[in-house]
Amino acid sequence: MPDLQWVSAVALGCLGLLVGSFLNVVIYRLPKMMERQWAAECAELGGAVPAEYPSFNLMVPASRCQKCGHQIRWFENIPLLSFAFLRGKCSNCETPIGLRYPLVEFATGILFAWCGWAWGMTSTAAIWCGFSAALLALAMIDWDTTLLPDDINLPLLWGGLLASAMSLTSVPLTLAFWGAVAGYVSLWSIYWLFKLLTGKEGMGYGDFKLFAALGAWFGWQALVPMILMASVIGACIGIAMKFSVGLREGGYVPFGPFLALSGLTAMVLKPESMLALIGL
Repeated sequence: MPDLQWVSAVALGCLGLLVGSFLNVVIYRLPKMMERQWAAECAELGGAVPAEYPSFNLMVPASRCQKCGHQIRWFENIPLLSFAFLRGKCSNCETPIGLRYPLVEFATGILFAWCGWAWGMTSTAAIWCGFSAALLALAMIDWDTTLLPDDINLPLLWGGLLASAMSLTSVPLTLAFWGAVAGYVSLWSIYWLFKLLTGKEGMGYGDFKLFAALGAWFGWQALVPMILMASVIGACIGIAMKFSVGLREGGYVPFGPFLALSGLTAMVLKPESMLALIGL
């Protein structure tokens, strides 16, 4: 029913805007929480007393301007609208607010709306909304920090297997299981082959886990088109950055964002359609 499709798309799209606002918090804070945890663990191993910090997690402290410390009020935190109303600046010190914040909100809203259009207000739509949010957060965190946190990667992997077991995806559990195995082992093998040949690390263990998670969601047959798409797009963007804005220290581009993009593409299209997108 077209009318019901539109209602579902709009409702989940609005929810996605709110989730996107929270994802901005996750993208910024989760790596910092991990750094504090690592510092505390290193201090304990060295026999020192870990430094004490004020509470810092995904809920506290309240969001503030990073320059002047102005606490963001609720009406300054409405997805998209607040950014437009404030003209992209802090209401206190007028420091520009990064355009990425509304873009993450918008992207999450669009992905959730697509899930509502495709599956309606169903459990299947809900699990694919969660899949979309997780991949978007992983892509942005990896781009910023070259980290793919287990706190998101592992639930994404288990979520794919559980969704398959509960018949919420079209992938049978056997194919989902072997997809997870093949996804991890394939990149793990490439990692060690590259390291043995060059003495360098070409990717991180988080990439193995992310690709395993994609295998769990789409089955092992989807791994080839997804890795091809991620590799082609990653190579193109890496070359473009080399000749324009320049690569970061070490001369590399993280692979996780392109794996995430291939996963989102596989959700919207079918894996076989992805081969056509890259000309194969």
